[in-house]
Amino acid sequence: MDFFKQYPNKVLFFVFLISLFNYIDRQVLFAVFPLIKEDLTLSDVQLGMLGSAFMIVYMCIAPFIGYLGDRIKRTSIIGASAILWSIATLSGGLAGNYGQLLAARSVVGIGEAGYGTVSPSYLAEWFPKSSRARVLAIYALAIPVGSAIGYILGGWLGGHFGWREAFHIVAVPGILLGIYFFFFKETPERGEKPEKAAFSSYLELLKNKTFLLICLAESVATFSVGGLAAWMPSFFERSFGLTVAKAGLLFGALTVAGGITGTLAGGWFADKLKQKTCKAYFITGFFSLTLAAPFGIAAVFVKSLELSLVMIFLAEFFVFAYSGPYHAAIVEAVPLKIRSMAFAVEIFIIHALGDAISPVLLGKISDKTGSLGTALCVSMIYLLAGGAVSILAGRVWEKHIKAEEAKNGNAISQSL
Repeated sequence: MDFFKQYPNKVLFFVFLISLFNYIDRQVLFAVFPLIKEDLTLSDVQLGMLGSAFMIVYMCIAPFIGYLGDRIKRTSIIGASAILWSIATLSGGLAGNYGQLLAARSVVGIGEAGYGTVSPSYLAEWFPKSSRARVLAIYALAIPVGSAIGYILGGWLGGHFGWREAFHIVAVPGILLGIYFFFFKETPERGEKPEKAAFSSYLELLKNKTFLLICLAESVATFSVGGLAAWMPSFFERSFGLTVAKAGLLFGALTVAGGITGTLAGGWFADKLKQKTCKAYFITGFFSLTLAAPFGIAAVFVKSLELSLVMIFLAEFFVFAYSGPYHAAIVEAVPLKIRSMAFAVEIFIIHALGDAISPVLLGKISDKTGSLGTALCVSMIYLLAGGAVSILAGRVWEKHIKAEEAKNGNAISQSL
């Protein structure tokens, strides 16, 4: 195929494919929750800890993998990570008790943290700056698509063959893809022997205002998306009398549709706008988060199920639009030698301030007010704060660019 004759396209295809199975392996657990609960006689708290253990390990291990990712060949980390989380998924299906299953899901977090910290920068460096937002938007499509496939495939496999066999089957592609990725090359921009960053370089990231503001804006979006994922199906069930199965199916379908179209539109818009302004990524982020809020609020207040579904689609369309541009912004705002470390910090911040806390906080608001709709509205209104942070990030970045241009201009004039 002509598409694969260009090496960057080959990289894009296989990085996306690995990312797809990343999210399939992550989400298949939730699809088979009822089967695991019955088989191992677990409480809901124990079930919830299977997801929480993954996220805690994922967040905490990322900074260490990020440090490693800026010192050794990233393709080795990507390959090893895919193999590790796939074997851990496979092991989960062999677990004889709750403790073994909990340990297996924790190891899945280690593998996925290794992949998540190095793959965005590795992929972006194969493409020119003019197309990075679109490329990273395609990469980000794995989130809604992989999650939906994980739910659907996990439910189908679990229903027909059992939850253990579901884990075994979805684990195989990741092992094969991981082995294959060991043979990929490093990017020409970085080379096979990169300049090694010290662990203290994390302090450099904490001084990078643009980077920190990007992460803060992303954490707002992650908070709201995590809240929607946890509670929107329940809202449909309580407000419109849908069955749990139908509510989950409808919300999953809307997430896929809104996620795909919104992510691609955001990447395309940012790349086009970048031809006119250095603030393109941040302007896209502002519109993404700000426009999502009113549609999300409307979805809660309308009385028609059909209209609520339309509003949720539009909310998710806009809320996913920031993803590609902000990944590209991190690549541009952070020096080459610490980009893996940057994505490690990003992972920690967006989850610690985002979907690690939003489900329980929204649940508490719902309990206090007696209204799940009120809790979801709070989550949507919070998106406006993300839009404000995006504007601030754009101003800081523009100031930085002007300072660099002035510095370079002075250097040229002195050399003459």
